[in-house]
Amino acid sequence: MSDSDQQNVYGTELLPCSNNPQTGYLRDGYCHEHPQDRGCHELCAVVTDEFLEYSKAQGNDLITPRPEFDFPGLDPGDRWCLCVGRWVEAKEAGVAPPVVLEATNESALSQVDTETLREHEYEG
Repeated sequence: MSDSDQQNVYGTELLPCSNNPQTGYLRDGYCHEHPQDRGCHELCAVVTDEFLEYSKAQGNDLITPRPEFDFPGLDPGDRWCLCVGRWVEAKEAGVAPPVVLEATNESALSQVDTETLREHEYEG
């Protein structure tokens, strides 16, 4: 599937998640499905302090900048393409961040259903 063919969970054009900070597996602002992305960074979330602390406790520090990986470090309120599996784990732990559905790749639906995503829809 080419980038231009990718759609969001509504089946419409995939919108950018964030350009500040620059997110996505390809660091192009989009939560594209990509064959080399084993983490499936396809879910656009607005990260919260609770989620960031949870992720850090699970061994994935999203707070500390890592320039060598082109990673600025995240602050609460930043939009970021998350691994779908990590978001599901966070939901089960009660700390799932809100989801920007228009910028979440439809491929995320293979791991989480539409109703669950809508229950966590970002309203802002």
